Amino acid sequence: MTVDYRSLSFWLDAHPGTLDPRPPLGGDTQVDVAIVGGGYTGLWTAYYLLRLDPKLRVLVIEKEIVGFGASGRNGGWCVGELAAGPDRQERVAGNDAARRLLREVFDSVDEVGRVAERESIDCHFAKGGTIRLARNQAQLARQRAEVAHHQHTFGLTDDDLHMLDAGEARAHLNATDVIGGLFYAHTAALDPARLVRGLGEAVERQGGTIVEQTGATAIESGRVVTELGTVRAEVVVRATEGYTPTLEGHGRALSPLYSLMVATEPLGDDVWAEIGLSDRQTFSDDRHMVIYGQRTADGRIAFGGRGAPYGFGSRIDPAIEQRSRIHDRIVASLVELFPMLEGIGITHRWGGVLGVPRDWYPSVGFDRTTGIAWAGGYVGEGVSPSNLAGRTLADLITGADSPRVDLPWVGHRSRKWEPEPIRWLAINGALAVMGQADRSESRSGKDSTLAKLMWKLMR
Repeated sequence: MTVDYRSLSFWLDAHPGTLDPRPPLGGDTQVDVAIVGGGYTGLWTAYYLLRLDPKLRVLVIEKEIVGFGASGRNGGWCVGELAAGPDRQERVAGNDAARRLLREVFDSVDEVGRVAERESIDCHFAKGGTIRLARNQAQLARQRAEVAHHQHTFGLTDDDLHMLDAGEARAHLNATDVIGGLFYAHTAALDPARLVRGLGEAVERQGGTIVEQTGATAIESGRVVTELGTVRAEVVVRATEGYTPTLEGHGRALSPLYSLMVATEPLGDDVWAEIGLSDRQTFSDDRHMVIYGQRTADGRIAFGGRGAPYGFGSRIDPAIEQRSRIHDRIVASLVELFPMLEGIGITHRWGGVLGVPRDWYPSVGFDRTTGIAWAGGYVGEGVSPSNLAGRTLADLITGADSPRVDLPWVGHRSRKWEPEPIRWLAINGALAVMGQADRSESRSGKDSTLAKLMWKLMR
């Protein structure tokens, strides 16, 4: 079946270049490093490997086209944070190590911007930070506790994040019911498809090879088995994120969860003067059922959220990606935030899967005895961390002396997800609980104890 790649997201539809696939694998071959997955993780790894050692034969193997998965469909948030925050890193490796990882993730936002400039990737990079609104007392209390804790425990300053009163928050983003907010500096808005497609071209300019329309079926020590031949390599990198369960033997490694998005038609200057986001800040609030948005370079709102049900057996359903009742809820949430958008044209609806490890703990690793490396499990926050992961994998594989190779996420291995139907019941039950917690907090203004318990159980 022929895939209309431009239909997969607003970003891919608006991409100015061709989306025609590169040639597939021509049969059995041998390289130094074989990377499975043509998204951010795979391409950043290839890019930094070739910068460290231009003589390496690096092959990226992609089932569809570069940027087909989450890298070409996400919200365009290049945010300096990990799903497993510094508290969990501190429990694993101590406070100093947690601080180092936090600063490395912060720097990765700037590194993405540096590479985009160096490689002339016009990805509309704009480091305007994130405005997280508080729209009830429970959200405001969580934000105050977070800022105080991170500044006291991990040495962050007001330059990193700080609280806003209601007027200051509305000056950033004039949404409904705003009673305060939090400003987080380490975020850039960008066009994710322009970034991933440009990164693929940068890898090729440095001597790497990318084959598309080539589905990998198994990753083994010393080789990748594909539908079109076997690739033998001293090092094999798994960079498949939400599609990892499609690989032989990896069915319970990560769970693919959908995040869905919409894009409005371009808004007029008068509407933007009322809404705000003059620095292209990314935005959200502190509900449990995550929402996220940005002001695009052409003046739209790209807005998304979680809530689509998990598919039994890690099923990925393209029908959910294009049009579902969750899209309607997302539009309703957008209008609830900004009533002036009632009746606004929605030009695109799309979605994609993100990879969720059982403990919500992203990881990077290289087993030198087997030659197998991996990175992922970003839980929807991979635009910036994937850059750090790619640099770290390149250091680990080449043996470079680097401060990144002993960061707390290096070598972490998450336990497997439970078998079905337990997995289906647990994930969808958790989604239902989080939705109920948001409704309860909106009515009462009190923090949901049920949501706290669910977070502990899920992690």
